[in-house]
Amino acid sequence: MSRLAIIPARGGSKRIPGKNIRSFCGKPVIAYSIEAAFNSGLFDEVMVSTDDEKIADVARKYGASVPFMRSRENSDDFATTLSVIREVLHQYSGAGQDFEAVCCIYATAPMITQERLREGLQLLNSGEVASVFPVLAYSFPIQRSLSVTEDAFACLNWPEYVNTRSQDLPQAYHDAGQWYWLRPEKIGDRLFTDHSKVLVLSEMEAQDIDNEDDWKMAEIKYSIRTERSAFGRGDN
Repeated sequence: MSRLAIIPARGGSKRIPGKNIRSFCGKPVIAYSIEAAFNSGLFDEVMVSTDDEKIADVARKYGASVPFMRSRENSDDFATTLSVIREVLHQYSGAGQDFEAVCCIYATAPMITQERLREGLQLLNSGEVASVFPVLAYSFPIQRSLSVTEDAFACLNWPEYVNTRSQDLPQAYHDAGQWYWLRPEKIGDRLFTDHSKVLVLSEMEAQDIDNEDDWKMAEIKYSIRTERSAFGRGDN
């Protein structure tokens, strides 16, 4: 089975300048995604899709290929992950290379592990599965969430659950923002389909990075996990 790892890494991040190649615990954050892909031993090729020459240089330094630069159409703030994947697959197909399975690995997800990538592929191979991605449980029942009006009044999003005990509400999850395994021929207009499976992660296995506080929290989590690993402890 031919497999491709695609690591999207656009330049021009506004909230965290230079985000994709910024140093994270001693090396560019994108390096963790590249290394996890290689260490997994799952891929025929590990490539980075970017519009930025500095990102391309760092990617090549860590062994990834950058066979072409991303198009202008897929380099603005409105480009989607799926459109980037399709552009990459179109380029490879034009060169006579097609892949049965693809894993889109995000560049700013330093807690990705080769073990979880392998588990994701096992799920993808477990039947008529279109895609697989990791999720995190919400730490508090989302059914008890609030909205806040412009004049600071609180409104229940789901008032029917106001008197329901938290332990009686079903667990809700959200995308962990790390990777997507997919079958190209089974994906339509979105990566999450009716035939998608998920892999549930612990809180210490992922951290969304959208601002400076997120970045600091990710480094703390990574450092704790590294210390635990050194002493032979798990992630829980």
